[in-house]
Amino acid sequence: MNREEKAVSLKHSGFNCAQAVLLAYADELSLDEQTLAKLGASFGIGMGTLDATCGALCAAQMILGLKKFEGRPVIPNAKELFSEFKSLCGSTHCGELKGKDTGVVLCPCDDCVRNAVKSLKKITDNK
Repeated sequence: MNREEKAVSLKHSGFNCAQAVLLAYADELSLDEQTLAKLGASFGIGMGTLDATCGALCAAQMILGLKKFEGRPVIPNAKELFSEFKSLCGSTHCGELKGKDTGVVLCPCDDCVRNAVKSLKKITDNK
């Protein structure tokens, strides 16, 4: 199973979008699974409100920092990750992605999780 589908599977196992993305990278990160689950616990559903950044994207940004930070800012990579995710999903805002105000879902949660992993992979594999 590839990492994208692993993340979706974790989401269907009861984890929120942020936790699913974080846990899909557990084998590459220096944090244990319990710590990763705790770290992502408050980022689900747009930080619990649908009114903030997608939790899957937040988790991808956290992983980017864990993988790439070496004493120098990773802001250019973070900007690229943000832009890639937005390009794939249509927004970075959970409420917009879920159609909170419009009734039109731009990107279902499973696809947000997939796209967060896909975007992160693109950024980390190319740099």
